[in-house]
Amino acid sequence: MFLRRGLLAAALAFAGVASVHAQTTLPPLRTGVDGTFAPHAMPKLGGGVEGFNIDLFTEAARRMGRGITIESTSFSGLIPGLLAGRYDFIAAPTTVTRERAESMLFTAGYIWTEFQFGIKKGSAPLKGWEDLKGKAVAVNKGTPYETLSKQKASEIGFTVQVYDTQPDATQAVLSGRAYATLGGNTTIKYAASKTPQFVADLALKDTRAHWAAPFRKDEVALRNQMQDALDCMKKDGTIARLSEKWFGAKPGPDDLENVVTPGYGVPGMPGYDPTPHELHCKS
Repeated sequence: MFLRRGLLAAALAFAGVASVHAQTTLPPLRTGVDGTFAPHAMPKLGGGVEGFNIDLFTEAARRMGRGITIESTSFSGLIPGLLAGRYDFIAAPTTVTRERAESMLFTAGYIWTEFQFGIKKGSAPLKGWEDLKGKAVAVNKGTPYETLSKQKASEIGFTVQVYDTQPDATQAVLSGRAYATLGGNTTIKYAASKTPQFVADLALKDTRAHWAAPFRKDEVALRNQMQDALDCMKKDGTIARLSEKWFGAKPGPDDLENVVTPGYGVPGMPGYDPTPHELHCKS
């Protein structure tokens, strides 16, 4: 009798050790970024990539008890790579749209993306599109910023200058060739933090959308684990600190770096689960 109890206890102890071992030997999460999209992911001295999204998801993976392998590639290959099983999720900034949410499963947003103007220091701040009448706006070629600017230019009457890169568009403002540049808010803020003569100006709130992490549709549990980690990072201020570090501006109280939205996913989008859940955060 005592022997059988001893064997049972030993078996249970072994099972416990095996379970812990399994939890600590999960394979690293596989993901990818566009390694040229500063300051979200960009080459660093000595090799590899660095940036806001690198720090964000390295820390989220750590809180999930996982390592992480981050591949630098073109953005155009990331969604096909996810759907084909090459990646577990996408760490690159990915705008949540209804079309994308039909084919992928998103976490809640971790930061807002919105269109924002940048101007030269000393220029009169913009209050709206009408303030650009008779002036010139510099934009990056082939972007939504070019599309919207050209639409507004035909309505209001200003010139749109098209450049191959956003830094070239920013330089056009600094040199006086253009009054303003229109780009993504994080890129504009980053440029302003690195260039004293460049100022982040009017943000277009009606363009605001979630940047969130997409998973395959069958990875509900993994999506939920990642969102729990990100939500805990919102609660303890980690994402806000990373945002200020990389973008040079402190997020406001209503910014997604600080706001934990209810349920899992982006409210109102396909794949959203409104079921309340309790966070159990560990640093």
